Amino acid sequence: MSVSFEETAEAICAECGGKCCHEAHPPLSPARMDEFRARGVPLSVAEFDGYTRMKSHDDGMCIMCSGGKCRVHAFKPETCIAGPFTFEVHDHTLRLFLKHETICPLVPYLKSDADAYAAQFRMAVKSLIVLVRSLPAQELDVINRIPEPETELVAEIPITSGEGKTP
Repeated sequence: MSVSFEETAEAICAECGGKCCHEAHPPLSPARMDEFRARGVPLSVAEFDGYTRMKSHDDGMCIMCSGGKCRVHAFKPETCIAGPFTFEVHDHTLRLFLKHETICPLVPYLKSDADAYAAQFRMAVKSLIVLVRSLPAQELDVINRIPEPETELVAEIPITSGEGKTP
């Protein structure tokens, strides 16, 4: 019996203990905030600092990370779904970056399995386009200024405006 991508990713993430959750302030779309509300997550987990984002504990760990695991894994923020891909928006283009393995131990696995990489890439694009389309331009400007060291540009995808159609 073969192990699925999801099972492999879950095992790698569990062993990591949440490196990507440290000093992370993932943006929260209005839809994600609605999801939190519907599932009984207190909206006090979010804050506004140029954009609506997850709070962190005093030690810098995401407020939803407990014991190295995400407490809202089933409905986590769009950028967390996209991980280890991250983004910026420039001239109506979604620029996708892949984090280095020093940040995310899932990266070597993705690089060694073309099907897993393609599946995660598709999920990242879908999730990030939904997020980007839902945020005001001024919030995207703030997000774009967040440094993302140890990443490499892997794709540039035009973002169509209007009717919510994926490019």
